[in-house]
Amino acid sequence: MSSGVYQRGKENEGIYGFLVDDIKQEVSRSYRLKCAVCKKNGASVGCYIKSCRKMVHFPCGKQHQFIFQFTDPFPSYCKDHSPTQSLPVSSCVSEPLSCSVCLDPIEAVLSYSVLKCPACHGSWFHRDCVQNQAHSAAMFFFRCTLCNNKDMFQQEMLRMGIHIPERDAAWELEENAYGELLQVYQHCDANKCLSRSGRTTSSRTGLFQILRCMLCGSRGTHRKCASVNAFETDWACEDCAAAVDTTASLPRHTDSPQPAGQRRSRSSKRSLILTPRQSPIVCKRPSLSGSSAKEILQELASQISQHHPSMPVVVSGNKVLEAAMELVKTSDFKSSHALAVRFTSSKHISSPGNTRRFLSLLVQQLQNTVFEGPDGAKNLTLDAQALREDVYFDVGCLLSLSLIHGGPPLGFFSRALYQHLFNFPRDTPLTVEDMGNTGFTDKVKKIQESRSLEELREAMQSASEYLEVAGCMRPVDSLSDKDTLVEDIVSFHLITRMQLPFQRFCEGLKTLGVFDQVQMFPGAFVSLFCSSPDKLTAETMSALFTVKFSEQEETTGKESAVVTFWRHYLVECEVGRCATSLEDVLIYATSADVVPAIGFSPNPTVSFLNPLDPAGAFPKSQPSSNHLVLPVVPSYQVFKKNMEYAVCQLTVMQAI
Repeated sequence: MSSGVYQRGKENEGIYGFLVDDIKQEVSRSYRLKCAVCKKNGASVGCYIKSCRKMVHFPCGKQHQFIFQFTDPFPSYCKDHSPTQSLPVSSCVSEPLSCSVCLDPIEAVLSYSVLKCPACHGSWFHRDCVQNQAHSAAMFFFRCTLCNNKDMFQQEMLRMGIHIPERDAAWELEENAYGELLQVYQHCDANKCLSRSGRTTSSRTGLFQILRCMLCGSRGTHRKCASVNAFETDWACEDCAAAVDTTASLPRHTDSPQPAGQRRSRSSKRSLILTPRQSPIVCKRPSLSGSSAKEILQELASQISQHHPSMPVVVSGNKVLEAAMELVKTSDFKSSHALAVRFTSSKHISSPGNTRRFLSLLVQQLQNTVFEGPDGAKNLTLDAQALREDVYFDVGCLLSLSLIHGGPPLGFFSRALYQHLFNFPRDTPLTVEDMGNTGFTDKVKKIQESRSLEELREAMQSASEYLEVAGCMRPVDSLSDKDTLVEDIVSFHLITRMQLPFQRFCEGLKTLGVFDQVQMFPGAFVSLFCSSPDKLTAETMSALFTVKFSEQEETTGKESAVVTFWRHYLVECEVGRCATSLEDVLIYATSADVVPAIGFSPNPTVSFLNPLDPAGAFPKSQPSSNHLVLPVVPSYQVFKKNMEYAVCQLTVMQAI
């Protein structure tokens, strides 16, 4: 910050580019300059305003509210000429009650010691608090604690004299900082352990495989010690079984599993990915026990408020993903508010049909963001730019929103990805096949398929570059070492290197409580995440719609005949004898091409219209209420012709 010295050298010359001769000259220059604060000589820092003659020592300047900007050319400003902040003239932001960093009370007056965020104007903080936050988060993670803005926030803080280190966050630089997350509980807690090798010995399979509590993950038992059959994977410790009624039928210890003199915290070390549960896990909604995924999502959907203004979403052309990303990044985004979707190409301002169409397209486009792999079996990919822009969180948030707001089943997760997220099936070892078709998979398979020690070493040498990065390059003395080597490689590829992406993705999935519920009932949700929706059939379509007959007895017979026409028409759609498909018919009636993950609300219904001219009567749809009106016509040929015309006309209009 000294006024007479500049970085004339390279970063590795002198002291961070300041040459020693220049520093000596600056010492000589400032020797006779008197500090405006302490009145002693040696003041080397002057105000950047040329007409101002104030000179200070750097520590004295901090005490006297000098602002030092840590950007080229590192200017300093005295109290009289320092930059200030102000609220917009039209601002309607209420006065803050506390610092958004330390949460202590704050004086609602902008000053040297009180700063605000330039993006949301609602996040105020003490200067010392935001400086401490900057030192901890550094350039890659330093952002507003309220609106999450990064670019504007950092530029403003630099202007106001906050130093932002150009490095990774402090918590990322700690040696082996995440080592504990890779440990799982490996101890048999039965009162009488039957293993001759000891309580900490666990085989991969069989009677002496250690099972961890499916709920807390911090207690364990050998299968034989708890009389758990070989085909059973669910086991709960006594405390968790008593806390959650649904586990009453699970295998567990018949007496206290905790050895005398030993206490353990429920927060025992366990894997962030393979056992991501937070302890203790207790279902807050006992009524959800044993429920289906649809029923659980319907319960979560009760959080969506119809009394607040809907969140507007304007989609230009086919840019659904861009509109969704813009929605979740806005400072006033509320996940519990309903969505009001409008396509610029649609004449409808907003409707439930627009929302379903938007969510269906959104799920399709999200598959090509931070996922890789074949259709229907995608894994998360490691993308540095996506990490920097926090795309993993946004994608997880949007998937949760889609499920709760009436979007389609996801169906594109690989089984390995689902296992990483929710540990289901439990305690299933990862394999090379779970890595997918990456460029490195073939090299790992060569290591796995090696038949001699020489062949194993050659396979390792061909993959040496990746093995060095993974920390798996080591000497092998026997062919049996390849199993442990492959296990370590798969663990690094699928778990270790993906820690941060999985963490942010899981945080996004916690929107509206989706992640927590799937974590409690992973078996109920696995088909929703990992299996393509069941193909529509004439039978399922017929069962989906409830028929409502007229009250007049004289029309009931004619309407019954139309029901027969309707069911026959669905059969012909299924076998391809119609110009329309079952999906086209469902879109016509509900604006959805598959049954939403949460189900339809209200349930689809069919009613009847008795026209004066049956030959010219066409069906009508009310997608906002999932209602289909069928005309009463004299023959199936007329019914089929009119249905095809109406459904095809909608298909053509949507294509336009």
